[in-house]
Amino acid sequence: MADASTLSEFKQAAAESAVAQVMDGMIVGLGTGSTAAFALTALGKRVQRGLRVIGIPTSEATAEQARALGISLSTLSEHVELDLTIDGADEVELGTFNLIKGHGGALLREKIVASASARLLIIVDETKLVDRLGGRCAVPVEVVPFGWQATARKLAHLGANPSLRKRGGGEPFLTDGGHYILDCSFGAIRSAQDLEQQLDSLVGVVEHGLFIGMATQVIVGAKNGVETLRAVGRE
Repeated sequence: MADASTLSEFKQAAAESAVAQVMDGMIVGLGTGSTAAFALTALGKRVQRGLRVIGIPTSEATAEQARALGISLSTLSEHVELDLTIDGADEVELGTFNLIKGHGGALLREKIVASASARLLIIVDETKLVDRLGGRCAVPVEVVPFGWQATARKLAHLGANPSLRKRGGGEPFLTDGGHYILDCSFGAIRSAQDLEQQLDSLVGVVEHGLFIGMATQVIVGAKNGVETLRAVGRE
């Protein structure tokens, strides 16, 4: 497996390829996380060269970085339809392009912004491609803090091994919306669609990191260059 430096180069190449699709005047969803940060940097460089866009950030951290790069920002209340969103993913299932997202802690806002977008461009390095979701990566589940233990018990009944996400000091991680995240290890997920329905039905669950049928393109940085995978019927 490539080292961290090489993987960063792969991510940067994928990010630059995605940002090349941004056209003047677009409304663009800005993802959250280490990979999405490469896209923000690339977009900021284009803005400094005269590109005019409006960004809709998916987290306070992304908003802060975008402002520092000179990217104009707005909100979904002002722009309810976006031209495209550029974001990363923790796992991408080959064939379906179903995703696990949310290890950056912004899954709720990321899903809201993605669902308001005409296109969702996912940028990853080649290690994020999997045959089946869940084999390497837990599914983040955002939950209401009140009674979270009861919600965790229900998740365990679904076959998860839920773990409360914590900050470095040991206190619970809080999302921008004031919720907790339970990282749920299911192992290889036989049917992401079935699990999605089960998670959606649980009281106490605000949102989860299964993004089913949402990605229109997956842009992969790899040792042989950048490859763009397109989801049939979604563009």
